[in-house]
This record gives sequence, C-alpha cells and structure tokens, in this order.
Amino acid sequence: MDTDRTRTEPPTVPILTRPARPRRPVRAEDQRRRRWRRVRRVCYVAFGLFFIVPGIAFLITYFAVDVPSPETVAQAQGQAVTYLFADGTEMGKDVPTGGNRQILAANQIPDVVKKAVIATEDASFETNSGFDVGGILRAAYNQVTGGSGGGSTISQQYIKNASGDDDPTLSRKWVELAKAFKMNQTYEKADIITAYLNIIYFGRGAYGIQAAAQAYFGEDVGELDSSQAALLAGLIQQPGRSENTAVAMSRWTTALDRMLKNGYLTPAQRAAAKFPTPIPLRESKQAGALNPFIKKQVKAELAAQGIDEKQYYSGGFQVFTTIDPQAQQAAEKAVAEGMAEQTDDRILDALVAVDPKSGGVLAYYGGDAIVKGPNGEDQAGRDWADEPHNPGSSMKPFDLAAFLKLGRGLDARFDGTSPRTFPGVDLPIRNAGDSSSCSEQCTVAEAMQRSTNTVFYDMVLNVTKPSGVAEAAQEAGIRTAENGGRSKLFTGDNNISIGGGGTQITAADMASAYATFAAGGVQRDRHFVQKVTNANGETAYEAKVRSSDAFADNDSAKSAQIAGNVTAALAPVIPFSRLTCPAGHECAGKTGTQQHTPQNDEPASAANANSQTWMVGYTPSVSAAVWVGGDGDKALRGPDGAPLFGSTLAGPIWNRFMQLYLTGKPAERFDRVAAISAPQDRVQVQQPQQQPRNPGQFGNGGNRQQLDQFRQFQQRLQELRDQQRGRRRP
Repeated sequence: MDTDRTRTEPPTVPILTRPARPRRPVRAEDQRRRRWRRVRRVCYVAFGLFFIVPGIAFLITYFAVDVPSPETVAQAQGQAVTYLFADGTEMGKDVPTGGNRQILAANQIPDVVKKAVIATEDASFETNSGFDVGGILRAAYNQVTGGSGGGSTISQQYIKNASGDDDPTLSRKWVELAKAFKMNQTYEKADIITAYLNIIYFGRGAYGIQAAAQAYFGEDVGELDSSQAALLAGLIQQPGRSENTAVAMSRWTTALDRMLKNGYLTPAQRAAAKFPTPIPLRESKQAGALNPFIKKQVKAELAAQGIDEKQYYSGGFQVFTTIDPQAQQAAEKAVAEGMAEQTDDRILDALVAVDPKSGGVLAYYGGDAIVKGPNGEDQAGRDWADEPHNPGSSMKPFDLAAFLKLGRGLDARFDGTSPRTFPGVDLPIRNAGDSSSCSEQCTVAEAMQRSTNTVFYDMVLNVTKPSGVAEAAQEAGIRTAENGGRSKLFTGDNNISIGGGGTQITAADMASAYATFAAGGVQRDRHFVQKVTNANGETAYEAKVRSSDAFADNDSAKSAQIAGNVTAALAPVIPFSRLTCPAGHECAGKTGTQQHTPQNDEPASAANANSQTWMVGYTPSVSAAVWVGGDGDKALRGPDGAPLFGSTLAGPIWNRFMQLYLTGKPAERFDRVAAISAPQDRVQVQQPQQQPRNPGQFGNGGNRQQLDQFRQFQQRLQELRDQQRGRRRP
C-alpha cells in the first residue's frame, strides 16, 4: 500500500439525497382555477382597452371641444352662390330663399312642430344623453348587412350640420359624439331642439324652420298645423327631392305615422290628416338674374360630385360654368326671332349647344322661365331642353353609325321607293313626300340627304337591328335611365329607326351625341361646371371630363372613320334643307319631324299635322340641337295653318344661331377620312341624270339651286369612292 498517496487524497464524503416526494395528481378544480385566472387577466386588459382608455380619451375630447351656437352657424349658412360665364364675367347670383331667416327663441316655435321633428328624427330625444346606443348599434348592423338608416340623434345632427363636416370617418364621429354629449350636459332639451330647428336645411334654399314655413306655405312658423309640420319634418331627410310629389307624400306619411306612434297624435287626428300642398315653386325673384334651368343643371352636377343641396348654400361658392355669354345670347336671340311670327301658343322650344372639343355646354335655353298658369298666375316654366321627345329623322345618323360599325358604307343600296311593306309590320312604311323618295337602287348617302324613311327602316330591320341603333346612340352620348339620363331608346319594335314610337330623346342629349360626330368619334361627357371655388378662393371642385373612342373601344382611328363617314353623309343635308353653313365653316346636320297621330275627335286635317320638329347640326367647334314642338302629341300649325317641319322652323332657328355665334370666328373644316365600304356594296350602278325628268322631285319646282345641291352631293359621293380606291381627286 502506497502510504504517501493515501495521505495526499481527500477523504471521500458520501452524498446524501432526499427521497423524492410522490407528485400530487392535478385536480380538475385546480385547472378551472388557472383558466379563470387567465380569463380575469384578459378581461382586465379588455376592460382597460375598451372602457378605461376610451373613457379617458372621451373625457379629454369633452373638455377640448366647444358646441357652436345657432347664431354662429347662421353666419356660415345661407350664402349666395355666384355663377360666372366661361370668360369670368358674372352670370348672376343664386340667393337662397331663406337667406334672411330669423333665429327663433324656444317659445316662438309651436310644440306641434317640435314634436313632429322629434318623432321623425329622434324618438328618444327626451331621454338620451346626446347619443343613442341602440341607434348606433342599429346603424352599425345596417352598414354590415347592407341596410339603410343611421343612428344619429338630433344633437348629433345639429353638430354635423353646424360643423359642415360629414366625412364618414371614425375621428369625425368621435368628436361628434363628444360634442353631442357636452351639448346635452350644457343645455336644456328645449334649447337643443330650438337650436336644431334654427339651422337645419329643409330644401328650397331654406335654412331654419321659419324660412321653411315661408318657402313652403307662405306662413310664419307659429301658424303651421300638424300636417304642415309633418311635411317639413319629413323633408329633413330628403330636402333635395322636395319638389318630387311622390317623395314628399311618402315622407309626410312617415312623419305622421311616427307622431302617432309617439303619442303626439290621436288615431282620429292621424286619420283626418290631409296632405298640405306647398305653394308653387316660384323663380320670379331670380328670373332676370340667373337662368333657372342652368342653375338646375349645375346643382344636379355638383350634387353628383359631393356638393349636395345642404352644402350648396353654405360655402360662399363661385361656380365657373362652361356657358359662353356670346353663345347664350345668340341662342336666346335666334329662338326669339324664329318664334316671333308663331301664333299657336302650344308651340314650345329649346336650344342646346355643346363644345365638341371639351363636352362643355356653351348655351342652354330650355324655354320661358316664367309661364302663365291655368288661372293666369305666374308659375315656373318647364325645362324643355331636358324633356325627351320623339326625334323623328334626326335619329337616322345613329342608324348610319350602327351600319358603319358593321363595315357597311355610304355606297350600299336599298329600295327607297314608297310605300313599302315589310314582313311582320302591320302598316306600310312611307316617305315624307316625293322629295324624300328614292329609286330601288338608292345609296345610303342619297337616302340620308333625302331622309328616305323606307331605306333606314329596311337598314335597321334587316341589318343593324334596333339594339344596334340603341347601342350606337348611347356610345355617341345619349343618356338613358341606365346611365343617369332621361332619354328613352325603345328596341321592342323597329320604330327606333325613324325616331318614333317609344324612342324619345332630349335636346341636350342630341347636342352631345352629334358633338361626338363633330369631334371625330371622341365622346366627351356633357358638363356645365369648369370648377367651383369656396369663400376663401380655394378650389372645391374641378371638372375632370371622361372621354372615349365612341364607336370602337381603344381604336381611335376606326371611331374617327365611322364619325367622319357620318359627317360626309350629313354635309349635303344642309343645302338640301335650304340651310347654310356660316361663312368659312364646314357644317353638317339633320332635320327631324314626328307626325301627329290623329284622334277620333279631331278633323281630318289633323292627319297631315306634325307634333315634334328638330334640327341638329355641327361644325368642328360647336354642336347645336334645336327642338320645336308640343307637350306630347299635338297637331301643331304655323301662322298660315301649314304643318311644321324640321326644315321650316327648327332649321332656320339653328341656322340663325350658328350664324350669330360663328360669324367672325376662324374658319374650320372637318378632318377627311377614308370611306367605309363592304364588297357587296361595290357594284356599279347607273348615275342619275344631271337634269331630272321631273324637276318637282327635288321639291318646290326643282329650281337651279336644288340642281346645284344635287350635283354637290354627287361630287361628295364620288370623293368618298375615290378615297376608298386609293385615289384623290384634284
């Protein structure tokens, strides 16, 4: 044994270990306790996030905001809107009806008015604290499910209208709730409803209940009964539709039903209520200062861009319109001169001019702003430029556009004789006199010049179909109900081909659609407003006009070729209709006449009368539509008892307008395009004789001027054929 080693090694110490305890099994009660501990912690955090933090934020907001007084709000509302012509000169001012309204005290507004508004707008007004939790939840549910209806209380509506801020943002709603709550902590309920009624908008330019009572009933608010109060309360939700009788009656009914539900009316009072017809909307105070029909169009355009009826009078706006003062003056003068000798007081008129290069409306005349009522009283006139009428033959350029889109051309031939019968059509189709008839081999170009009904009826029935014409018309700019317009394009029968039946178009749409031809196939949205500035000179809205290749998507050359061929066909119509282009300006256009349908109680002569007449024509810089007709299908006569035609009244008015407006302006001509022609159309036909066998076939004796017009047409047609073959005439 090595003793030295034994002395140097430390002694070994045994390691003692505690015997392991047996693990206690986890009981279900312990698991539940742990889960609830986690749940409590989550709840504490959620409570802090959703209640304590928002509560603190709400408290901070509450002390940071102020509630504006009705007097302060009144200073910003009811401001006149200034309209300017395109050259910056003032057109006139639109002064709101309630611009000089009175701020009323609580005791000056009768309880029946307050109760009508409370029942209609905020049934819990007497008990809520400025906001209604149930209403907010209902509004949130409606937004999620796609329903309608908001949750704003009267206090919230007051704040929203007082601030003029209606942005759908959470921050705006948050501040609104804080202000509404503060308002209810600061003021009595009687003061809150009074403040609300002093600033809310009711339509007709009336801010505040006193102005509304005057605007709708010509009475002070203290004289209103429950039925009148219900109508005004109902209109708060839709003030911009106050002149729509159906809407007004619906809102009146809703208000009365809610008054009954709230106990403000007895069942007997509700049953006895009668609709309180408002006084007529009068424009006489502004007739000399501002064209009411232009104002109507401007307001509609601005409403579509977010400046609605309530905001319109509250911004101190300046509206820079597209109206050219020279064009507007020329339109009014041309109509006045053209209508001077007419004795039939049923004859109405309209003229609209559009700039093809921008889509801006240059002139807008919708008839008399003030007319006589059935009892001789003054009342607001109707805007006849925005009323649809049968277009007659002025529809044929759209027939032609649809035909050209299919690759067919002006040298295609149809049977232009009259009368003609067609399979499935009960009555024969006739042309309007000898000068409108053509041969059995009538080219489309000649048919357009002569306005040959049988050719275009055949073309649409057997080639383009009515749907093709409707499509071409809409592409050109005709607005139907589907795209926010009032015109109607009926494709249930073939009458659309000659502008009759259910097809009806406004003068404004006609001017816009023909402007597309003038612009070489580029369709631009019609508009009245260039821009709008507010009281601080800041731009509140500026027009951004959409343009498109009308007749061929993304193919400007093809669209221009189609439009150019339409123009080539319409150019000879001007001299054929005894109209002239302004000196130095090429022009094209088409007349239209809709025949009256005689009734059983009318004399036999009514069968030869007409009810609607048109002339629509253009140069490269202006497209103008003139409509002269009746309100519906009436047998209209000139001063000598002769029927009215597009070429005899609407045509001369158009001619006068173009002369007045374009005289002295730079000369202009249309772009030349290649003729469109299909192989089946390129067939040699016998050229018409230079001297007609029957001079009368050209109308009114076949004089030297008419022969020259016919030769000009033949030359134009030959130019198109030469271009198609790749040649150019010297």
